[in-house]
Amino acid sequence: MLDKTFACIYDIATGITVEAFLICVGVALVLGVAIAAVSSFRARCSGSFLMTLALLPAIVTVVIMMVNGNLGAGVAVAGAFSLVRFRSVPGTAKEIGAIFLAMAVGLACGMGYPLFAGLFAAIMCVMILCYSLMNFGQRRDWRMQKHLRITVPEDLDYAEIFDDLFAEYTSSATLIAVKTTNLGSLNRLTYEIVMKKPGTEKALIDALRCRNGNLEISMSIRSNENGEL
Repeated sequence: MLDKTFACIYDIATGITVEAFLICVGVALVLGVAIAAVSSFRARCSGSFLMTLALLPAIVTVVIMMVNGNLGAGVAVAGAFSLVRFRSVPGTAKEIGAIFLAMAVGLACGMGYPLFAGLFAAIMCVMILCYSLMNFGQRRDWRMQKHLRITVPEDLDYAEIFDDLFAEYTSSATLIAVKTTNLGSLNRLTYEIVMKKPGTEKALIDALRCRNGNLEISMSIRSNENGEL
């Protein structure tokens, strides 16, 4: 078994050496880049988020090393970190999980355990890759779930006019919103639908155009598949 004391590269009582500081920060930077690379696998992430994710472990490492052993400073830093939540736009569940992972790695490095930080990051990165390849947590039919928006004339009774088309092309169709547009002369209907077969979207749209007077129709993937909390 690996001795915890052996794994720690500096002692609070004797202080932090330059060598230990550089090792911890260097390991944190390397692990931050690895976490950022794995988090962007099969996900749409902005460049600023990935850069922040790559730097976050090193930042947390330095903060922890500077306040190590000082309870009052630690509480103050924890309060400062809590303000970040209210100054940032909420991200997806995967992005928030990646941030917590980066912070945990930074904490381990800051406490003087870069080896444990590396092992933990390696385990978590492998699990993230495995879950991404398995599409873990995603419904099998999520690619068939769509948002359908249909523009119809204001005088058109839309209650049941599309039911036969939905029965032919979809396994379910639910009207979730109705909005007036063009000074009330048009209605915009929003449906949540699940297609029966892939590749039949165009056929459904063409059939709908014959019912709504060839007005605007749009179809998109359901937004809740982005993984927002």
